[in-house]
Amino acid sequence: MDGRSEFLCGVVEGFYGRPWSMEQRKVLFQWMQRWELNTYLYGPKDDLKHRLLWREVYSPEEEGQLRTLIVESEKRGLRFVYSLSPGQDIVFSSACDLSLLKRKLRQVSKLGCQAFAILFDDIDHSLCQADSQAFSSFAHAQVSVANEIYRFLGEPPVFLFCPTGSKVISRELSVEGLSEVQSVLQRPPLVWDNLHANDYDSRRLFLGPFKGRYPQLATQLRGLLLNPNCEFEANYIPLHTLGTWYRTGREEKKGKKRDEEHQYCPEMALSTALHDWMEELSQPLQPGCVCVCVCVGGTQKISTQSEGGDGEEREKKLHNNQFQQGPGQPRSPGGVLCVGKAPLSESQIRLLVGLHYLPHEHGPSAQRLLQDLTWLKEHCHLVSANDKKGPPQKAEEWRGRAAGFLGVCEEIAALHSSVVSGVSKAVLYDLYPYVWDLRNTALVAKAFICWLGCGTTTGAELLGVESEPWVFKGGVSGELQMLLPIGSNSELFSHPPPLFPTSRLYNIRPYHNKDKAELYCMVRQLQQGAQGSPNSSPAHPDLIGDRCLGPCLALCPEYSMVLEDELGVCGCVLGVVDVRSFAKRCQTCWMPAMRDKYPPRTGHANSQEVLQQMEEDQGEYPDSLLYHFPSQLRLDALPDLVDISVTRCLLTALLTALKANGSHGVFCEMQPTDRMRLDFLTKLGFLEIIRGEARHREGVVLGRLL
Repeated sequence: MDGRSEFLCGVVEGFYGRPWSMEQRKVLFQWMQRWELNTYLYGPKDDLKHRLLWREVYSPEEEGQLRTLIVESEKRGLRFVYSLSPGQDIVFSSACDLSLLKRKLRQVSKLGCQAFAILFDDIDHSLCQADSQAFSSFAHAQVSVANEIYRFLGEPPVFLFCPTGSKVISRELSVEGLSEVQSVLQRPPLVWDNLHANDYDSRRLFLGPFKGRYPQLATQLRGLLLNPNCEFEANYIPLHTLGTWYRTGREEKKGKKRDEEHQYCPEMALSTALHDWMEELSQPLQPGCVCVCVCVGGTQKISTQSEGGDGEEREKKLHNNQFQQGPGQPRSPGGVLCVGKAPLSESQIRLLVGLHYLPHEHGPSAQRLLQDLTWLKEHCHLVSANDKKGPPQKAEEWRGRAAGFLGVCEEIAALHSSVVSGVSKAVLYDLYPYVWDLRNTALVAKAFICWLGCGTTTGAELLGVESEPWVFKGGVSGELQMLLPIGSNSELFSHPPPLFPTSRLYNIRPYHNKDKAELYCMVRQLQQGAQGSPNSSPAHPDLIGDRCLGPCLALCPEYSMVLEDELGVCGCVLGVVDVRSFAKRCQTCWMPAMRDKYPPRTGHANSQEVLQQMEEDQGEYPDSLLYHFPSQLRLDALPDLVDISVTRCLLTALLTALKANGSHGVFCEMQPTDRMRLDFLTKLGFLEIIRGEARHREGVVLGRLL
């Protein structure tokens, strides 16, 4: 670079994944101009002609797009840097490859580009035989090609060369470290900063401020370019605060004295950026507009569809049903999709940023969430039914801290609902998978803490997975997951988001006695739907519920979990931790009660038929099954659930409780014709164990280890 060049500060589009669109880049240039950033480097790894097919020239249409970008950047006062990554398969000593490299850069130069970069990062460091004979080292080969291209381009004022750094993501950049680099290079370096890059972890997003790079570093650098999140809309705060950092350093470099109040402070820069971002997000979707996610070629796209004006009516109906739905009453069919609502509040935006902060640091809300879950697990004996001697004030401390944890989980659920219904299509597209993922993990964690609060744990497997911080992926969601007893089973947590985002609020909690009527009504509705005769009903309204749910609710309610939304109960999962002992209790306690409830000669043949089926349900499973899978579960959910992932969360909540109390395997029995349920469980790690030897000869038994 020319020594007289200004300090280059801006953005490098250099991540792996879907490149930004032309429209997004135009918005980016507007942001950069507003925040006084000055440089954009084009280098998306998944642009085939940037990396994999670097030898191929651009088509006329592609030339037109590049020319438009160059012109747009110039209009905004930005320097456009075109980069090429030939390092994966270039033969450094090949005159043909060097000629093709020059041809490609000549084409871009004719489009008006005056700044270039040659990138040799993320490649194999070994040389082919021909290169080994021509060059003394890998560095020698790279420098030889870079210098040749620099001279070919006429020694442009900005020509960047990228080898591989010592760390991919640095928590801090120090003056001492950069001075050492400068002494080796004999010139100030330009930093490619991956602080906010998230292409290495599909469950992480970084919305926090530019941090760990003091403005004084500008005196040791020729520039700094931030390689941000793949999701364009997630980069408002990172780039906003980068601009503040750059302006602060520029003032100091000019020698202007600045008091302590006006030094760069990440927290103050974040507050300013949050205020501005709120204004950007204050444009909600139009009422009656439904957001629909569609997966095309593995890439999720979100579009809007008009509901013909009935969106407000459907939302009103949902609001009314929330207060009119009574226990035992059937739910109205159909799911409520997102409709236009108020934008996110300031507290919700702060929560969103705090939960998706920086690679090496969580925000305050995330720190509190993880600390509380860790403490509540370690001290769950304070509320255990087996601990009668503990001081009452300690139990109250546990419950108070649990209330705070549950409150944050509820805020996360509300945040998910608001993101779906209160932000623009573009923001929803980029943020939804991450907010949805954390919402689901928080649902499971909340249900687990509620279950611990019931005092039924034995403390057998409460500690979760032992691991150092940052070893596992997933950010806050991943760390919450790993704190759960079932956390090492990634197939229970990692799934693509649903095609149809819904703003409906869901909750998973332990079963209460008052839920019995609604659960019985739900399974009766499911049974009638399966038989194709919605108007048919058994002789006794409790008959189906007594057969399907009754034994578990009566004999081991501590392993029963309920899924509910604004309309009421919409699903449940029932568990048995020890099938052998449970079967004995059914024979001695449950079946006598059922014979008394449904005596013979009542004139209801249907009742006697179901009673006979109850007797058959008490048949024994083979010892070979129970040795590996001592526990059993039953899962039921209404078919109008728009987001099937909450059913997965419901099941995971039960598996967490079973694991916590020492179970090492669980199974369930179903009909082979129930393909949806079979597919659902198979994706969660259940495998077919027995066919034809279950209690019901035609049944299939699926099991999974815990």
